[in-house]
Amino acid sequence: MATVVSAAARLLRGSGARRRRPRFGLPAHRQFSSGGAYPSIPLSSPLPGIPKTVFATVDGQEKFETKVTTLDNGLRVASQNKFGQFCTVGILINSGSRYEAKYLNGIAHFLEKLAFSSTARYGSKDEILLALEKHGGICDCQTSRDTTMYAVSADSKGLDTVVGLLADVVLHPRLTDEEIEMTRMAVQFELEDLNMRPDPEPLLTEMIHEAAYRGNTVGLHRFCPTENIAKIGREVLHSYLRNYYTPDRMVLAGVGVDHEYLVGCARKYLLEAQPAWGTAEAVDVDRSVAQYTGGIIKVERDMSNVSLGPTPIPELTHVMVGLESCSFLEDDFIPFAVLNMLMGGGGSFSAGGPGKGMFSRLYLNVLNRHHWMYNATSYHHSYEDTGLLCIHASADPRQVREMVEIITKEFILMGGAVDAVELERAKTQLMSMLMMNLEARPVIFEDVGRQVLATHARKLPHELCALIREYALTKAAGGLATRPSHPGCTQTLALPDAVWLSWPGNVTAEDIQRVTAQMLRGKPAVAALGDLTDLPTYEHIQSALSSRNGRLPRTYRLFR
Repeated sequence: MATVVSAAARLLRGSGARRRRPRFGLPAHRQFSSGGAYPSIPLSSPLPGIPKTVFATVDGQEKFETKVTTLDNGLRVASQNKFGQFCTVGILINSGSRYEAKYLNGIAHFLEKLAFSSTARYGSKDEILLALEKHGGICDCQTSRDTTMYAVSADSKGLDTVVGLLADVVLHPRLTDEEIEMTRMAVQFELEDLNMRPDPEPLLTEMIHEAAYRGNTVGLHRFCPTENIAKIGREVLHSYLRNYYTPDRMVLAGVGVDHEYLVGCARKYLLEAQPAWGTAEAVDVDRSVAQYTGGIIKVERDMSNVSLGPTPIPELTHVMVGLESCSFLEDDFIPFAVLNMLMGGGGSFSAGGPGKGMFSRLYLNVLNRHHWMYNATSYHHSYEDTGLLCIHASADPRQVREMVEIITKEFILMGGAVDAVELERAKTQLMSMLMMNLEARPVIFEDVGRQVLATHARKLPHELCALIREYALTKAAGGLATRPSHPGCTQTLALPDAVWLSWPGNVTAEDIQRVTAQMLRGKPAVAALGDLTDLPTYEHIQSALSSRNGRLPRTYRLFR
């Protein structure tokens, strides 16, 4: 037995005769800084012979600056520096459904589905995706009422390839018969899905815009109407592209790229490019200004079978009431944004917790008091020449009238007393959401592109950060803000008066009351979907919004 134990011990230790030093690789044991090699150097001191660490630094604010260059053909190139291996680059175009008054409605929707199809250099969509995959890239196209955006996220080393691909996709699409037919099928499927999905918010948004801007600009359908699907072909698309896909209506935006290199790529691929539809001058550009009309759009629909299953969604009637606000270019845009955060809201079922808006007015005054309401949410849509602030509410069809009255009362209460705590909470939440969103590279890209497209410049984040930080700010003559950067030191930052006046930190209760009074003077826009048997008339809703208490006029029936 002792012999067996002794043999096992030798196997575990390894015999002295067989233990050899490895010919290659690391030694059998390593010396650490606490022993052998550096016995007397404390951990707080750098080790000798080690290269000095160089950390990334920012000299002033120039590394955060958004640089803008305008080429000879009118194309603007905008970039924002950001550390990282990947970049987001895209072309934003001043084009969308609001410009389709002289065309078949739905062209922008078609172009969104046709994006990144075959081009003059790439024979198919698969070839485009394969070229992007070599640089770890992905692509996307999105259209809104006033902007079309083609975007690519890829490795920064492939910037030249990405810009060349974007130029080809935007200016040289082949638009083959097969691709157009496939797009017709995709558009038809999306329209059917839009009418079948349990969440009616996209459909209600379309309806409220149609009611607010009847037959003009942002009131035109964003989705292609069914009757236009078969009518849109290559000639119609080329006619639209010839007028709206011009260099002076485009911005090449990039985040995480060198500006001069991006400008060089733009000169190479976009400066003298000849588009597939010819170089004739745009002669039919729609420059109409949005005309707010107000009105009502009603769609009677059976909502009882929208979501079947073991726990089906109850039958609901959805109503959205809106009023005209202002454009994002006006000084009152920020007070309206604060007002929207102050109203807040959401669904009756929520996980709650910090940051969920559980202390907003639509939660406290509506969802917490009226258990039968399933949803009450505030939305703010803003464009370059108009805006729309609206409240969406959902409830059982038998309680539609009471639900509408609750909404009208909340609109009237907007112009009343504003508690200092709720105002500060709304401003803080708005600033928090703004800065948190700007940490994502694709969001920064979209912000850079949209601001430069609309205003030819961009408000820099450090202008906002200087006002967000909890320092004692003092407004001096000429709009100079002085804040301590650290104890014993002060830093002077020159900010225009417009920044001071429009920043949420300077929005007062009087500003909220003023913009609300201005908003309530207009006609309402109403969108209703579902069983509308008990929906109040448009005249009654308008009368309630013109009253002091927001109550609907009483109706009397001889027979029920």
